[in-house]
Amino acid sequence: MNNKSPFMRLSIIALALLLPACSYIPMAPSVYKIDIQQGNVVTQEMLSRLKPGMTRSQVRFVLGTPLVTDAFHPNRWDYVYRYQKAGELTEQSRVTAVFENDLLLRIEGDVVPAGSARPAPGAASVETQPVQKAE
Repeated sequence: MNNKSPFMRLSIIALALLLPACSYIPMAPSVYKIDIQQGNVVTQEMLSRLKPGMTRSQVRFVLGTPLVTDAFHPNRWDYVYRYQKAGELTEQSRVTAVFENDLLLRIEGDVVPAGSARPAPGAASVETQPVQKAE
């Protein structure tokens, strides 16, 4: 003989069906996302101080320590900058210093307007002339 009433059975079944539904709580969308600035800010003023034939330490003094030094390309330093405002990438720039025999050969990448703290989107390309070798 089963002494459970039909109401008790129905209550247990209803509880078993509704309990998993209570564990789902939808996540509210994030209201505030922080601004993220990463990398090296390289300005046009800094780039104008660079000259072909400068040593690595002179380039490091002008531009700072590069964000990327690649073990597979030891003659190349990359200065990368990214700015995300509220989770959206709004600004990005790249400047590459290329060396030959530990002397600056050329600079490639984006130009930053003078007096600007952040790179301008779609900035023009800059490249110095290669060093003339004495023969």
